[in-house]
Amino acid sequence: MAQLISTLQDPQALISLGVLVLAVVLFISGALAPELTGLLSVGLLMATGVLGPQEALAGFGSPALITLLGLFPVSAALFKSGALDRLRALIASERIRTPRRLIALMAFVIAPVSGVVPNTPVVASLLPVVENWCHRRGLSPSRVLLPLSFSTVLGGTLTLLGSSVNLLVSDISQQLGYGSLELFSFTLISLPVWLTGAVYLVLAPRVLLPDRGSDGDDLAVSPERSSYCTEVTIPEDSELVGSSLHNSRLQRRFDVDVLELQRSGERLLPPLADRRLQAGDHLLLRVTRQDLLRLQQDHTVQLTTQKQDVEASLDGASSGQKTVEVLLPAGSTLAGASLRELRFRQRHNATVLALRRGQETVQERLGQVVLREGDVLLLQAPLDSIRGLQASNDLLVLDRLEDDLPTVRRKPVAVSIAIGMLLLPTLTPVPLVASVLLATVAVVASGCLRPGELQRAIRLDVILLLGSLTSFSVALQKTGLADALATGLEQWLVGWPSYGSLMVLFIGTTLLTQVMSNAASVALLAPVAVQLAPSLALPPTAMLITVLFGASQSFLTPVGYQTNLMVFGPGRYRFLDVTRYGSGLTLIMTLLVPALVLWRYGPT
Repeated sequence: MAQLISTLQDPQALISLGVLVLAVVLFISGALAPELTGLLSVGLLMATGVLGPQEALAGFGSPALITLLGLFPVSAALFKSGALDRLRALIASERIRTPRRLIALMAFVIAPVSGVVPNTPVVASLLPVVENWCHRRGLSPSRVLLPLSFSTVLGGTLTLLGSSVNLLVSDISQQLGYGSLELFSFTLISLPVWLTGAVYLVLAPRVLLPDRGSDGDDLAVSPERSSYCTEVTIPEDSELVGSSLHNSRLQRRFDVDVLELQRSGERLLPPLADRRLQAGDHLLLRVTRQDLLRLQQDHTVQLTTQKQDVEASLDGASSGQKTVEVLLPAGSTLAGASLRELRFRQRHNATVLALRRGQETVQERLGQVVLREGDVLLLQAPLDSIRGLQASNDLLVLDRLEDDLPTVRRKPVAVSIAIGMLLLPTLTPVPLVASVLLATVAVVASGCLRPGELQRAIRLDVILLLGSLTSFSVALQKTGLADALATGLEQWLVGWPSYGSLMVLFIGTTLLTQVMSNAASVALLAPVAVQLAPSLALPPTAMLITVLFGASQSFLTPVGYQTNLMVFGPGRYRFLDVTRYGSGLTLIMTLLVPALVLWRYGPT
């Protein structure tokens, strides 16, 4: 503590701490998008003279970031070529008949795929296949979707390319003077971690996974019958005018539940069966996607999304429009605002037909609902607008478009390029970044990916966030804050064995990752962790690897990792479902990872 107080007498150290605290608050609160928080921090550190432009912006030109930039289009080419079609077919085959077999397939076969390509598109690609598997067997998706997410998280640490966090740690290691990590630098640790986690997923008691399909609501079983909330208006010329809901065409032809009737500012709640409908009435409905699309063709009601009761296109196919599902991912800047406040239709040239929010029933008019992370919107928009949404960081398009269907004839080319990308730096002195850049050019030159698709594949938000976060590490080192914080932590851990200290570091990183992005957790803790290495008689790389695994093995909350959030709604999970299922796995990793780090690196 005395060293920290002494360090803070330096104005630059005090400024750095202030910027650090501000960044942590913004990361946790979500008041700014993570990449904007990172850019703000870089700007403040430069403006106050703590870092020079060369120091602050070094992360944007780092080999690790360029590697990640090139990895995005290579991964996109693999998915577009249908490289995962064999896995999709295997899931749908008759050989996979039980949830335990499906979980075993996820844990032992699908997980390693995430060691090479980002796990978010893996989950997005396999999610509808798994849901259909559940539908055919009359099982609740909640029995298998969380293992799908956890499997891809476990696989993400198998190689350096498995996660952007891995590349960030490599970048920080180089910035701190310890050299960058190699493609398989931590594979000897990650292989036992993956296999142990896979065994847990297969053998974990079924009671840990809820059965959301046994509560009498058959909407939980089929992805086509997932329950959406939408709003309709009764037009003046509708045949529903004057009839009661009970005897109306609306109830006879469509599988809908009327949640609320709004008339002249008055809200009428069920029972509504005997209410006679009037022109201009607003009805809040709970409806399946299939019936909603049928309802859209029916002239007895108008779908409305905003105050002006904008009518969705009555014939989406003839007007060149498509209907797709989109997810609000973690960190979306749309969360916290309503569709009306966002002027969603004007902003994205897309009409929101309905909203799905886990098991919750939305009791507000669609335009007034405050969006949350994890919400699924059913949109109708022109194909070009949907293409624009695919490039957005605020929405994740869950449906596959016709132009995105696999180009099967190019599958061998795409797979060969990916294999060559991995083998070249492994068997030759060629650096990994060079191999990835060559693969990026190859997928475009071979026609696996068009130039426009290459640009859309690159996640600019991830690039901006990771490029800016390395400035934290440089500032903490330059001002002496990292050394002072490490000294304080070392005094607290005095007398602890190396194993216990690594456990504290691992679980501390894991818990911090639950409230802020894993990349931010790494940027804040890595420079402090390496300062502990001498007292533990371990190389600095061992500390960095411990932080890496702590930030990557996120199994406690739905917002701890992007894929957890992706399966949260379709699985109809509750918050504590993730915690209950993931606690055992987190405990195992807290015991296992430090032991493996000590085994791999050992006291120096």
